[in-house]
Amino acid sequence: MLLSNKYPFLTDYFEKTLSSKNHPLPQSILFYGNDLESQYTLAKEIARFLNCKEDKSDNCECLNCKWIRENTHPAVMTISRADNKPEDDDSKTVISVKQSAMIKERLVNDSEFHRVFILCDRDDDGKIAGLNQFNFQADTANSMLKIIEEPQSGVTFIFLTRYIDDVLPTIVSRSQCFFVPSAEPVNFDYSIISGLFENYWEFKRADAFDISQKLQDKAKDEGIMKILDGIQNYILITLKNNPKNVELIKHIEILEESKQEARLGIKPVNIFDSLCLNLLK
Repeated sequence: MLLSNKYPFLTDYFEKTLSSKNHPLPQSILFYGNDLESQYTLAKEIARFLNCKEDKSDNCECLNCKWIRENTHPAVMTISRADNKPEDDDSKTVISVKQSAMIKERLVNDSEFHRVFILCDRDDDGKIAGLNQFNFQADTANSMLKIIEEPQSGVTFIFLTRYIDDVLPTIVSRSQCFFVPSAEPVNFDYSIISGLFENYWEFKRADAFDISQKLQDKAKDEGIMKILDGIQNYILITLKNNPKNVELIKHIEILEESKQEARLGIKPVNIFDSLCLNLLK
């Protein structure tokens, strides 16, 4: 796959899954993380791998691969507020129920291709953006549940978002979720937690509440989101140097849950206590 150098763990997993008869590809996949363009590229690579009629190489020029690269394949569709709108659909800011109905209609008939629906958003400049509660609303998501719950052979849904919590829980629970680390240059500054949380995997679980208290004290001056961002940056830079460390990917998921709790106004003591207990094993 084209992203094998950037995401060896993910590409290795999907190449093995797509080549195995014993471990079929999930009916519904959710990618999350800040790098939406790489999520989109990975989704198209999966679609290409599923539909390639030749050697499935990165530079394959078979008709299916060519169509998918050009976004013109009849069975591989990007679904967004700007892509693949039915003629009578005048919605401008959301993936609509009419688009969901269009997908269902397309699935009535059999296809010689493996059909892949990539659901995402686009920003004002047309760049790939993530799904959230505003552009992928509950009525549309719920209208798609039945076709996801009742898997149809040769059909895969791929959802792209920044945060898992931005997608309806019923979609998340029916999807296999994968964190896609950012491949773009980012500021991994974690100086705000320097001396407090570095090498946290070496800490003892018995010290969880003491460490939580230190983080709470720091958050009183700096703000809870800055502390959580600092911890996340530290895990991200560690993950960048150890891309196959599955445990670190799980820790990113835990951090995202903590940040969501902070947005909901949950008390810092509860957030940091839970975070430390989950990370310190």
